[in-house]
Parts: sequence; structure tokens; C-alpha cells
Amino acid sequence: MAKGRKDDARSAAARVIDQVLSEGRSLAATLAPALTSVPPAERGLTQELCYGTLRWASRLQALAGKLLDKPLRARDSDVHALLLVGLYQLLYLGVPPHAAVSLTVEATARLKKDWARGLLNGVLRRLLREQEPLLAAVDSSEAAALAHPAWLLARLEQDWPQQWRDIASANNARPPMTLRVNRLHGSRAQYLERLRQAGISATAAAHAPEAITLETPLAVERLPGFAEGDVSVQDAAAQLAAGLLQLAPGQRVLDACAAPGGKTGHILETCPQAELLALDSEAERLQRVTENLTRLKLTASLRAGDAGDPAAWWDGRPYDRILLDAPCSGSGVIRRHPDIKILRRPEDIATLASQQARLLRALWPLLAPGGILVYATCSIFAAENTEQVAAFLHDEGQAGELPINATWGQAAGAGRQILPGEYGMDGFYYAVLHKA
Repeated sequence: MAKGRKDDARSAAARVIDQVLSEGRSLAATLAPALTSVPPAERGLTQELCYGTLRWASRLQALAGKLLDKPLRARDSDVHALLLVGLYQLLYLGVPPHAAVSLTVEATARLKKDWARGLLNGVLRRLLREQEPLLAAVDSSEAAALAHPAWLLARLEQDWPQQWRDIASANNARPPMTLRVNRLHGSRAQYLERLRQAGISATAAAHAPEAITLETPLAVERLPGFAEGDVSVQDAAAQLAAGLLQLAPGQRVLDACAAPGGKTGHILETCPQAELLALDSEAERLQRVTENLTRLKLTASLRAGDAGDPAAWWDGRPYDRILLDAPCSGSGVIRRHPDIKILRRPEDIATLASQQARLLRALWPLLAPGGILVYATCSIFAAENTEQVAAFLHDEGQAGELPINATWGQAAGAGRQILPGEYGMDGFYYAVLHKA
């Protein structure tokens, strides 16, 4: 774009979606810079268009295929993305049809694709005229109707034959905004009262003692005491990790794969006297951990290093507690990261499972006798969870499972599995392993 020229919400969203669909870039990497090109008043709409269009991309792309006489050229992938944005508005967003059509057509000028005005106008208006038969034709495909790639649906059905449709539906839902109250600064009840006085509707979340769910998501700047570290944004399922560690003052604790630091902060809020090392493979990502801990007024040792290669960073002193929040497919958090449905590939699961096994086996020798290692993923795939832990317990004679006595999730091998949307939580797996 020319210097100083601003995008509107629709053209900015089209650029972001094009980068995700055509270049394989993540939504997180593309959205933040795009928002700087949009007037502040349109940033919320830009974000909604990006998340919503990608959430329903499989269905919208199938619909676009029915509406277009022939596919657009590869060099016009931004126009295709803008078409998807227009379709999303008409089907899901409740924008008045005339406004959705006219504003989407006008956005072609921002993309410097004026030739596409007539095309988009004609295609979007055709949807308004023929919506019912077009959607019936599109939804004859399960992948389109459920807005998931076929391989992902097949994997969900394989692992969760009774629940896979409910999981797909939960993946397509807007996630709640959940907070974690900093117990060092006050109780959940006290913070709920602060929210009430600020005119913010919220309720205590089940199962996680510091969790609060907002009725409507809002900017963190509006949260009382956010800048002072009184509260953080974190899904309730992720908040379960700290309690499973059974922390006590003076313990040496390793938070492997720590970035961006949500669980790091919660560990220290739960037990500030712990001697904590936050490790991550990327030094840049540790900056996020530093920022989070600074806001919370907490301190930990931070180190960049590969958790699978302790010889490069470990000081030789065993840890009493280890949290391995392992890199995973993210199949439990698709509702928060809809681009996972687009970017993840079926062969990724075996690759990730191999990486998880490597990390688990590398970190186990660092655990002191009598110590606890919590294995966690935001995945719902057996290969990353139950099968992973079962193989480790079979091979490692000193390892035993500690049963998780909880009302959340369901028993899954040696651990417990939360499915997306259950109790309002993200999909998470936890297993607690004890060293003899």
C-alpha cells in the first residue's frame, strides 16, 4: 500500500486470509501487523472477519466453487480471500446484505483490483438469490458442512467415535474469554465484585479455582487491575496444570516449553517460594514470558534451550517437579486458532508424537526420586496423549501414574482428557507421572 494509506476492515482481512490460505502463514503472525494498517475503530471488525472466515473456510471455499464459473488465477488469491470475507458476512455475521455486498465490493479498490468489482457484486448477489439450493449442494459434503478438512474429521471419528460431531461443532464455536485471578493479589470472589462494579458481567468457572468467564470478551485494558497483575487471560483447562503439580515451598520446578508464560505465572502465583526455571527453545519467545512475569511482579530464572537436550543447559541438580507442556497438534484449541484446520497436515501428528516422546524421555532423568512430572497437551488425539504416556510407562521402569481424582474431563489411559467445549474449556490432556 502507498505510505500512510489505511486499509479498511474487509481489505485488511482479505490480506490476512490470503496469507494463511496461499502462503501457509499462521493467523497469529499475520493479524497483528495487519491491524496496524486499519483505523482503530475497525480493528475489532477486522479481527472478527479474519477469525470467522477462517473458522468456516472449508464451507465458504466450497460455496465459492459453486458460485464462480471458473477458479480465480493464483495471482488473484487476494480477491478470492475477499470473496470469502463477503460470504462470511452474509451467512454468519448478520451484516445487512446491501452493506455487506457494497462494502466488500468497495474493498477491491484497496487491493488495487478494481476489475473485480463486477465479479464480486454479481457473485454475492447470486448467493442472496439462490442461498438455499446452493447451501444444500455444498452441505452434501460432510467436510464442507462441518467446516473441517476430511482427514481431520476422519481422525476425530477414529479417536472419538461417539463424540466427533460434537467436537467439530465445538471447534466452530466462538470461545469464551476466561480469566485467572492472581491469588497473591486477592480472591476470585473479590475480583468478581470488582468486575461487577465496573459493569462487566462474569461468572466463576467450574473446576479451576481462580477462573472467571466473562459474558462478553473485551479488551484487556478494560479489566480492573490487569496492568498491575491482578488478573491474566487463560483458559480454565490450562489453569489445571499448576494444581496437578502439587507444589510446595522450596521445590525446584522446571517449566519446560514455557512460552508464552501463562502456566509459568500460575505456578508462581500458586507457590511463589518455588525455585522455578522457565525453559523454551526460542529466546525470542522467552521475551513474552519476561513480559508476563514483570506484569505479575513475579520472578523466575529464564533459559533458552532445547528441552530434549538437557546437557546443553541443565546444572545437574534434580527437579522436584517438572511441567512438560509438550508441543502438539493444537487439536484441542481449534476454536481459538481456526487456522489450525487449514495449516495442520495429517503427517504432522506422527512427527509431533515423536518429538513429544523425545522430550519426555530426555526430561525424565532430571526428575528427583519421589518427584512428579505433569505431561500436558492441548491435543485430543490419542497418539499424542494416551498412547504417548502408555508407551513411556511401558518402557520406563521407575515411572508410575498418579491417578487424577477430578470431576473434569474423562479418564483416558493414565490421565484425563477434556474435550473442546466441555465445561466451557479448551481441549486438554493431563497425565501425572511419579518417579519411584
